[in-house]
Amino acid sequence: MTSSVVGGMLDGLSTADAEPVPLIYASACAAGPMTAACYGQLRSEWFERLRRSLPVHGVLLPLHGSALADGVDDPEGDMIEAARRLVGPEVPIVVTLDLHAHVTQQMVQHADALLAWETYPHRDQYGTGQRAARLLLEMLAGHCHPTMVMGKVPVITSAIHGSTWDDDPFADLMRYTKSLEQQDGVLSTSLFLIHPYMDCESMGSGGLIVTDNDSELAETLATEIAQRYWERRHDLEPEMLLPAEAIAAGMQIDGGPVILVESADCCGGGAAGDSIATLSALIDSGVDVPSIVPVVDPDAAASCHRAGPGAVLTLELGHKLDPRWGTSRILRGEVERVVDGNFVYTGGQWDGRREQMGPTAVLRIGAIRVIIMSRPTYDWADEQLRAVNLDPVGAKFIAAKNPMNYRLAYGNIATAVMILDTPGPTPPTLKHVRFRKLRRPYFPADSEIPGLRPTILK
Repeated sequence: MTSSVVGGMLDGLSTADAEPVPLIYASACAAGPMTAACYGQLRSEWFERLRRSLPVHGVLLPLHGSALADGVDDPEGDMIEAARRLVGPEVPIVVTLDLHAHVTQQMVQHADALLAWETYPHRDQYGTGQRAARLLLEMLAGHCHPTMVMGKVPVITSAIHGSTWDDDPFADLMRYTKSLEQQDGVLSTSLFLIHPYMDCESMGSGGLIVTDNDSELAETLATEIAQRYWERRHDLEPEMLLPAEAIAAGMQIDGGPVILVESADCCGGGAAGDSIATLSALIDSGVDVPSIVPVVDPDAAASCHRAGPGAVLTLELGHKLDPRWGTSRILRGEVERVVDGNFVYTGGQWDGRREQMGPTAVLRIGAIRVIIMSRPTYDWADEQLRAVNLDPVGAKFIAAKNPMNYRLAYGNIATAVMILDTPGPTPPTLKHVRFRKLRRPYFPADSEIPGLRPTILK
């Protein structure tokens, strides 16, 4: 609870001797949309528990903001509106969101305040929960009357340059956005880099301002943030290399590791983790240097466990869970190690949480170590490597299937980082993605949009 948004909310309420009434909380790693039955059950149970808790003085909702369900493109907005209709217009509703949320008119219209996480990689959920609780208590005490405005521009980019530290463009925008909280009458500011793989109508990125009963100021500042976001759009697009090009360039660099970022297969973004695009490029390149590549393939992992360490196997590997992005390949290697796949996260939003890759093996193909996992897991730092006793320091190449958190794992030891242009559902650029619901114009499909003005939600 000390790293979660719920824990922060409970801590914030405890300082005022408020009585929390827990309802329901569910969390999962990114994947496809929830089924209609799953969402219906979660929503109905949550709604019924809220109904039985009435009357309440206020509502705190720790949501994410980029969930999808079959037939519902805005589950969080749906839940906020349901809460509003149940508790009425006078009961304050304060909501926390991931900074990758898809902020909608429904959310803004029916909540009193939306507060986003301020860090990426995410490490401030607890603090955001505390901020939300404090704002709710201030409202209940009559000390403030929030007015909220969101300014959006159609910038749909990946998280490659989306950190909130160092000199990333998103970090610069975040610093400016948070500086606005120093102005009189500003209660909270939030910056959003949309999770770009959702495919919803009216997607976009921008800024949200909560003021103390000053809608004109909120709109002015939200518009300014959105305009600045549009001005930095090109800086948010990554430079990419094909895997063979990246490997050739990496071989010209002394030492290692060289991080090959295959963000198109990011489990934390909803991909299956089963791509072997980087692995195939390493094998086909003919380089014989120590390398580490992860891949999710439960059948291959099971075969390695059955054979045991030391066995030499011929396996069909990769692209089985989501075959749209490539084809499996027959490979031969030696089973070096098998483990149960259990590990514990160290840091961030899931600090201390136990996770399971399922039966996992290390298959050695020449100098390449392939970590074959049974199920996808979120990459925070290097927990998965440590779980199979692999040391990244000695590797020439490491394939990292995350657009950002590889910095946590290898930032202090990497000699270079290459962003790969590979097929997959979570690509580093959205320039060539063909959305079905999101309509053009939007960046980066359209570099310029004449006459563009931010969309204002209030």
